Amino acid sequence: MTGSAHHDTRPTARRAGERGGTVDRQAERADAAGDTAGDTADVLVVGAGPTGLMLAGELRLGGARVTVLERLPEPTGQSRGLGFTARAMEVFDQRGLLPRFGPGLETSPQGHFGGVLFDYTVLEDAHFGARGVPQSRTEAVLEEWAASLGADIRRGWEVTELRQPPGGGGDAGGVEVAVRTPRGERRLHAAYLVGCDGGHSAVRRLAGFDFPGTPATREMYLADLVGSRVRPRPLGERLPGGMVMAAPLAEGVDRVIVCPHGTAPRERAEQPGFPEVAAAWQNITGEDISGGTADWVSSFTDATRQVTAYRRGRVLLAGDAAHIHLPAGGQGLSTGVQDAVNLGWKLAAAVQGWAPPGLLDSYHEERHPVGARLLMNTRAQGALYLGGEEAEPLRALFSELIEYDEVKRHLAGTVSHLDIRYGPHGDGHPLRGRRLPARALRTAAGETSTTELLHPAQGVLLVLDGGGRARAEAASGWKDRVVTAAGTLRDPRAGEPLADAGAVLVRPDGHVVWTAADASDGGRPHAALRRWFGTPAPA
Repeated sequence: MTGSAHHDTRPTARRAGERGGTVDRQAERADAAGDTAGDTADVLVVGAGPTGLMLAGELRLGGARVTVLERLPEPTGQSRGLGFTARAMEVFDQRGLLPRFGPGLETSPQGHFGGVLFDYTVLEDAHFGARGVPQSRTEAVLEEWAASLGADIRRGWEVTELRQPPGGGGDAGGVEVAVRTPRGERRLHAAYLVGCDGGHSAVRRLAGFDFPGTPATREMYLADLVGSRVRPRPLGERLPGGMVMAAPLAEGVDRVIVCPHGTAPRERAEQPGFPEVAAAWQNITGEDISGGTADWVSSFTDATRQVTAYRRGRVLLAGDAAHIHLPAGGQGLSTGVQDAVNLGWKLAAAVQGWAPPGLLDSYHEERHPVGARLLMNTRAQGALYLGGEEAEPLRALFSELIEYDEVKRHLAGTVSHLDIRYGPHGDGHPLRGRRLPARALRTAAGETSTTELLHPAQGVLLVLDGGGRARAEAASGWKDRVVTAAGTLRDPRAGEPLADAGAVLVRPDGHVVWTAADASDGGRPHAALRRWFGTPAPA
């Protein structure tokens, strides 16, 4: 469990020394000048958290005009999440974003499932992911990137009404929203709108998405303590009164999570105060931390819900707006970022007019099962983490099972999201539907890598079997959407699946949709090119 709670209860105060206000000032100047760029955006993105900002950057790379509407006037500087999964690291790397986080990005070879520790190195090239990265830093990196690409980010703009053509289906018309801004009410229109506005999503409510699931059964607390020295409990400690976690964040600052047994969830107008958290900590541990202070305090629950559809006509949802769950392993931020990368290029293609039939609907088809699996694994982890004495047999059994490498591989793939594979695979090549692995390449133009080829967010036809010219000619009709690269692996490995594939067609989100090794199409990528990149341009 981490502090990555889904509840959108962000206060307006910003901690000194956090993100600069460059983007905020740009939006203020634009609004003061009566700028109407947001009124004519192709896509409105509601919410400037990691999901919304990642989506804004992806849409800009795809050529769509984007306006981001964020109800808070400035970033809070708070960080529920303190890292991201290995798959999220891959996603950031494929856009060249990892260097923006600064040197020494720390990863860990170890992870856990519901507090049961295991080693991620059982998977090739795998690790638990980045740790010690405050969510505020991730948001700052993504905001600077999206703004540099031309995204219009407007803070203090709150969506209050939403209207699309009657019926909400198909692609007819567009979306219109009423927005409360620092200078009064505005109405904005766009071809599409995406709600990335968190667990209490206004877009989800206004657009009428169904949001079934299991209600909260308990309330828990998160706080960053200053001056209260607590014993580290990084994987949590279960006691008769509940479970507590504690880990140092900086000198004199500790992140604590308090999960009392029998604390009924409640609707709160505002977040709990530090005395409430200190009392719960003392009830469970017998330790008095009330002499310290808290940088900030939050509460969260174990409610688990997912929308039945990620799209209703011209309105779509991503991240916590589409799925809420117990925060376990930092998976919320990472899943939201992957939602954004899956959706971004598809939505940009729809805006640009080259999206083939069904492309935008494939967002729901691919990401809804991933979200359902996320909810399953976080509920299972909650049973292990938070269950009382009645869960001891389950924990004992997991501790036995996790000694088996096959179980480790399965659980590691589940919580790192490295096991995600899209589409029907049948007897296809093992890479089909999976992410293109990070490998160094030698090409006629010099050394590069599979990751660098994905930086521009275009499709890639990567040829490794010597048929470069013929493959390039085969994809020539899509050269405005697909880059062809021919080369060899710099450090080929025994049993390397990429070398065995001969050639691969990769979507802008990094997933392989065709290999030359698949016999069903005679080694020709035309059907896959049409399926994912539309009709070829006229000769």
